[in-house]
Amino acid sequence: MIDLRRDQAPISKAAWEEIDAEAKRVLALNLAARKLVDFEGPLGWGFSSVNLGRVEDAGSPADGVEAKKRVVRPLVELRAPFELSRSEMEDVDRGAKDASLDPVTDAAKRIARAEDAAIFQGYSDAGIEGIGEVSPHEARKISEDYQAYPATVSEALEMLRQAGIDGPYAIALGPRCYSGLMRATAPGGYPVYQHVRKLVDDRVVWAPAVDGAVVMSCAGGDYELTVGQDLSIGYLGHDESKIRLYLVESFTFRVLTPEAAVTLFYADSKGGSRGDKRGR
Repeated sequence: MIDLRRDQAPISKAAWEEIDAEAKRVLALNLAARKLVDFEGPLGWGFSSVNLGRVEDAGSPADGVEAKKRVVRPLVELRAPFELSRSEMEDVDRGAKDASLDPVTDAAKRIARAEDAAIFQGYSDAGIEGIGEVSPHEARKISEDYQAYPATVSEALEMLRQAGIDGPYAIALGPRCYSGLMRATAPGGYPVYQHVRKLVDDRVVWAPAVDGAVVMSCAGGDYELTVGQDLSIGYLGHDESKIRLYLVESFTFRVLTPEAAVTLFYADSKGGSRGDKRGR
C-alpha cells in the first residue's frame, strides 16, 4: 500500500474526517465514467500493468531461437496537490462546521475530470484510447435545439443496435448538454430531459469532462477501467500557515468493443472529439 504519511500531518482525526468526506462527495459527483464502465480494482499501489494477452516480436536471442515479448498496458499515476490553512483545520477541532475546504473541492474536481477525460477522449501519453476517440460510428451533430435531442439519441441507439451492440444503454451528458436539456420543453410543456431518460431507461449521467454527449452500452464487457491505487489523500509537508496535501490514484483504461458508443458533438464546437468524422 502507498505510504500516504497521513499520520505525520498536523491534522486531527476530526479534521481528516471532514477532508475525506468533502473529497468523497465531490468525487462521487464528478466521476462519470465509473458509473458506466466495468471497474477492476482497487488492486493496490504495487500493481503496475494490465496483461493484454498479446505478444510482439522480440528478435532472436540466439540461432534457432525465436522470442516474443508480452504486451502490457502500464498504469498511469495521477496526482492533484493542494494546500489547506492550518488555522482552518484548528477551527474544526474547536467545533467549527463551516471550515473552508475549497482546495479539497478543487483538487477532487481536477483529478476526477482528468480521469474522465482520459476515458472519454483518450490520453495518448499514457497509452489510453478514449471511448469517443476509437468509436467507428459517425458522430452525430447536435445544436442548441434541444427539442431535437430525443430524435438524435434515438438515431444513436439505432446505430448501436445495427452494430449488434445490446443494451442496457446510457448517455453521458456534458455540462452544456445537461443544462440545455434540463431547461428545454417539448410542445405541450413536457420536459425534453424526460424523453431522453425514457430512451435510455433512466441511465443519464452528468459528465463534466465530456464536450457534447456519449450514447453507449452498459451491458458490460465493452470497457474496462483498471485501478491500482484508488483515489486517496496523502500528506506532503507543512509550514506555520499551510498544510500541503495531494489526491492520488493509479489506473488505466481499455476499450474492448469500439462499436459500443456513439458520440454527439456540437456543430459549433471548435475541437470536437476525435470520434467526429467530419474531417475523415
